Amino acid sequence: MESPGSERRSSAAGSVPSTAEDDRLTSPATNKEPFSSQFLDGSGLATKARQLYMKILLQRTCLIIVAMFAIFSIYWAALSHVPARSLEGWIVDFDEGRIGQTVVGQLDKFSSPALSWKVHEASDFPNGAADLIEAVVEERCWVAVAINRGSTAKLNLALAGGVTASYDGSSAITAYGIEARNENAFRTLLRPTLDNWLNQVSHDFAIDLFKDMASNSSIRLASITPEALVRPVYFTIQNLRPFDVPVATAVTFVGLIYLLILSFFVVNSGIMARAASGLERQLTLGSLIRVRMVTPVLIYLILSCFYSLVSMMFELPFDRKCVLCWIEVHNRFGRSGFLVFWMISWFGMMAAGLALESMVTLLTIKYIQIFLILWIISNVSVCLWPIDALPKVYTYGHAAPFYQISRAVRTIVFRTKNEVGLNFGILLVWILISCITLPVIQWYRRREEVRDWLKQRENEKGSRDFHKTEGASEADSGLLRAQAQALHAALGSISTCYIPVGLMRASSNPVLEIASCDPIPHESPICL
Repeated sequence: MESPGSERRSSAAGSVPSTAEDDRLTSPATNKEPFSSQFLDGSGLATKARQLYMKILLQRTCLIIVAMFAIFSIYWAALSHVPARSLEGWIVDFDEGRIGQTVVGQLDKFSSPALSWKVHEASDFPNGAADLIEAVVEERCWVAVAINRGSTAKLNLALAGGVTASYDGSSAITAYGIEARNENAFRTLLRPTLDNWLNQVSHDFAIDLFKDMASNSSIRLASITPEALVRPVYFTIQNLRPFDVPVATAVTFVGLIYLLILSFFVVNSGIMARAASGLERQLTLGSLIRVRMVTPVLIYLILSCFYSLVSMMFELPFDRKCVLCWIEVHNRFGRSGFLVFWMISWFGMMAAGLALESMVTLLTIKYIQIFLILWIISNVSVCLWPIDALPKVYTYGHAAPFYQISRAVRTIVFRTKNEVGLNFGILLVWILISCITLPVIQWYRRREEVRDWLKQRENEKGSRDFHKTEGASEADSGLLRAQAQALHAALGSISTCYIPVGLMRASSNPVLEIASCDPIPHESPICL
């Protein structure tokens, strides 16, 4: 039979609800089954979750809006201000007669936002038109207009009736341009401007010539070649490097965005792989840096190879021939064009992808998307139109990775100016910058992780020590209880007594300082 003291202790213990019971009484919503709530539930847990959800969405939406105005404006401004600067064209008078002087004088008066002229002496080109063509191909100017040698003499001969065959006025003026250098500029800015101006020059020259002939009664119109009367001066535009491969648009502009997106996939895959495998916390700093640098580089090598194979599958010519001055000229790289294309794509992926690899460590996965948008827009903005036609702030494009890839691809496919070595060099600089910044940023992040880990370990150690002390106190309390029961059995029962003071001081639990015993004799020395 249990003692009355035991009953009192049981009732006292039962009067204090446990912590788990408190949680169930005060937070009934926490016991709801998963997948059972509605978005607009009125429970406390659902309300807090809904508030957090809306807060995060609002913050991210505001961040995207700021990014739109700050980053998209780079691309919009590049398009809205074209042409912000005029492209340079050359005029060379190889004729040095009436036609040459008239054409040079009239063209030099024309001006537009798209094209401005610079007059060169014929003596600057010892080999005549061949040297001028080379200057255009080497991109020392965007277009060139040559008044061909002997044009005035041929026209005078036709007007004098000395030409029996038909006279061709279009041989008087030749304009040279390169569409493959920038197809948008050639089609939208350069060729329309050339057509308008040269048509105007030809029209004005024909009117002036007819007036002169009408005032000269000695000229017999019947003996003159009709072509010389109707169109004495005209022009021919020679497109030295036509952009005649439509699939090349994929690798000179849109495909560059795809390369960057593929690079971002590799970065994201690396993050997931390290998190799932635990390598992020297992590896030393040096080993982690080597893994993060070597792994994506090898993956980029494989992906760039398949990217090149896709281009080859759709018949992008890597070893095509072109015609220069009616002479067939082989591609600059011949059969090795595919290999050069593969390598420039690989270097481009490394330049773009390793930058993302570095920045994701600094910005974390929460904000890397903003940098990705900035990285794409800043590169794309300088590839669609010539940098020479954009505002000066876009001069940075000469060092942009996309611009270097586009330039190299145009050289491989269309045989434009060969700066492939420079293109590789600039991409290599970007790679080296990432190879420096990635270890530095990773070291900074690792230092933070180690500091947080040490702090967490200290907290866990303190918690374990606290639980050990609490367990020891409970053991001592149990021992005291056993001693009190033994004392009760030895003294018998008369009245309520106190545990000896020495035993009370040994206990750290105030509940056990006073114990209820069965009655003991009043004459006992420890009784009140």
